[in-house]
Order: sequence, then structure tokens, then C-alpha cells
Amino acid sequence: MRHGDKIKNLSRKKAHRDALLSNLACQLITHKRIITTVAKAKALRVYIEPLITKSKENSTHQRRVVFSYLQDKDAITELFSTVAEKIGGRPGGYTRIIKLGARPGDNAEQALIELVDFNEIYGKGKEERREGTRRTRRGRGGKKAETKVEDEAKEETTEE
Repeated sequence: MRHGDKIKNLSRKKAHRDALLSNLACQLITHKRIITTVAKAKALRVYIEPLITKSKENSTHQRRVVFSYLQDKDAITELFSTVAEKIGGRPGGYTRIIKLGARPGDNAEQALIELVDFNEIYGKGKEERREGTRRTRRGRGGKKAETKVEDEAKEETTEE
């Protein structure tokens, strides 16, 4: 039984697993998106998100802590400059996993894991949205809350 065993072993010993996740993390930071199996993508998300959070504070100590995980100076330079600059205001959830289907050779489930702020396709909606709309996860407002704000904005423009 595996009660309370929260780590995804990926059928590897610890040293092999650490090397695998370190290499995947370096490639993700360098290329901003990679294709791998679903299990590796989920393990990588748990591994890399705390490192990205550490990169928000650009200090020597944080660079050394991240270097102890990644062991790649180029990836760390990229992480602390380009990546940290883009994700500065985001409170978490830096990665997105998109399932792609089965691999033809061994029928393994494939997934695309990417850094959220570096995808231009999904990022366009924020610029197009007007200032008047408010989005909140609280309550059951949904579309009704947005239409209320739009109606109020229309009323204000008609009164003027």
C-alpha cells in the first residue's frame, strides 16, 4: 500500500529521477515548452513551480538554491532574467499541461507542458477585454456580473 506516499517515482531511483527532472526543467526554461509523457509532465510541474517562485527574488542566495537543483548556468540566467520578468505579478500556476494523445511507438500518453506567460495564443484575451468587465471567482455571478457592469457603463455613456 502507498498510504501517504506523495512523490511520483516515475519507476526510477532517486538519483535518476533527480537528473531527469533537472534536465526536463532546464529544457522547459530554455525552450518555454516541451513534449513529454503525462506522468513526467505532472512530476515536472511539482518540481519547477517552486523554482520559478524562487526566481522572483533575484538574490545571490536564491540563485545558489536554484543552481543546486538545475546545475545549468544558462538556464538559471534565463530563469532569473526573462522568465522572472514575465511572471512577476502571477501568484502561482506558471505551467500548463495539454494532453496530446498516445505516442505511436509504445502508446504512452503524451503531453505538452509550457510556461503560461510565454504562449501568445492564450494571452490575447486579456488585452482585448475592456476595462469595465470584472472577473471574480466568488459568488454565482458568472456572465450576469459582467453584463451588469457593461449595462452600468452603457447607462453612464447615454446619460452624458
